[in-house]
Amino acid sequence: MKVFALPALLLGMAISASAEAVSWEELSAHLFTNGPILCQAPTGQLPKSFWIYKRDLPRIFPAEVITNAMVLSSLQSKGYPKPSTNQTCILAEPPCPCGNVCNFFIDPGEASMNFVSTNYKDGSPAGIPKDNDIAKLAWGYAPALGLEPRQLVQKSFFTHSFNADKTGKETTNFVCGRGIFLSRQIDGVAFFAPDDSGDGAEGFSIEFGGYGQIRSFYFRWSKIERYESQPTASVGQIVQCMKSHKTIVLPNAEEEDYFARLRKLAKATKWTITKITPCYEEAVFGEVPTNNVPCKFITPFAELEAVADFGSSNAVFRLVSPIIVSDVNRLLQK
Repeated sequence: MKVFALPALLLGMAISASAEAVSWEELSAHLFTNGPILCQAPTGQLPKSFWIYKRDLPRIFPAEVITNAMVLSSLQSKGYPKPSTNQTCILAEPPCPCGNVCNFFIDPGEASMNFVSTNYKDGSPAGIPKDNDIAKLAWGYAPALGLEPRQLVQKSFFTHSFNADKTGKETTNFVCGRGIFLSRQIDGVAFFAPDDSGDGAEGFSIEFGGYGQIRSFYFRWSKIERYESQPTASVGQIVQCMKSHKTIVLPNAEEEDYFARLRKLAKATKWTITKITPCYEEAVFGEVPTNNVPCKFITPFAELEAVADFGSSNAVFRLVSPIIVSDVNRLLQK
């Protein structure tokens, strides 16, 4: 799993989904300029302020957590790594054909562990557990990995499939795994994840294959402490950020041309915010870390749902925005 800053990650997703090498700056200048931006989202549930948290990194995982994770990976024969600040990579035998560098990886610098089975690109749809059983197993494993159930919320299920079965025969839906993502939540606010599997987010993701075999799991769980409290931005400040191009439209899943959709959205004559959902992320909104250095802070932002009105039709879209006053002021001053 890679370190990412939210804006950089989203822009990368957008560019990869587009056939054109167009910069965000070229297109954002035309967004939200042709008409009014209204807000019909209920805001009474939003807190008056949010805490910014500081991450205590690197995290040295307890021996018990490492042992339990190794057992869950069925890699006991490799021995148990000792608690350390060093990264640990364990390869299965024979070497993994799945393209991953490590089958089991401990990254204290990002407070994470992940496992990928050697037959991850194979598998069978036979005997994949039902969603209720997957959820029960995930919630049962979480405490053994040092995760606090009271700080977890069930976020999403996901399916792993390939365009060919294990014999190489082309198929449109060769399902070989089904998983669940349990997001960490702080003060009742869940972490943002770029996809249903929770890739890179704080929390716990696990995938099962045929007959309940564990195909992969991943968890990130930073030790944190409160750093400072910041007042919540007003709706007017969020709208100002939209008009000043300090927000980012989220790509749709498997979108073919992200920038074509931006051009269409720019032609709308009115935009209406219908929902505001606060999220946490290991990043400072609008800032990109250098040299792949993990961010030392966990900060809040907002995921917005909105409707673009074109007169004779409309389109629903999502975007991300700062949600605390300090981030609004910092971005608007740039």
